[in-house]
Amino acid sequence: MEVIQPPATLKLPGEMFTGDAWADVIHRGEEPSRVRANMVRFAPGARTAWHSHGLGQTLYVVEGIALIQARGGDIIEARPGDVIFTPAGEEHWHGAAPDRFMAHLALWEGDDVDWLEHVTDAEYAGPRHSARTP
Repeated sequence: MEVIQPPATLKLPGEMFTGDAWADVIHRGEEPSRVRANMVRFAPGARTAWHSHGLGQTLYVVEGIALIQARGGDIIEARPGDVIFTPAGEEHWHGAAPDRFMAHLALWEGDDVDWLEHVTDAEYAGPRHSARTP
């Protein structure tokens, strides 16, 4: 067993995020592992740019209200305890609601992330529904 000293909190770059977001690296697997785990915190209204992961991504909402959208779909409103999976290659974004801070645990494999354009204000304000509604 080993107690690992985590790196300092990272302010996430404006090229990939709108608004203020920070990440704490929890785990970055070394070969042969490709597992990545970050705790990501978003200020109200902050969000990622459109992006996709080569092997998919899982988000576990810890605090606040998360907004997540797959390209062409409605925005999903997720709350603490909700788990959202985006499959390999699916273009999506995620971030905080306009009036709430939000934190989620992001889990993915490898460094195969394709960063795309920023989410527009019109896209961010699009129709949404609860992750808890059937």
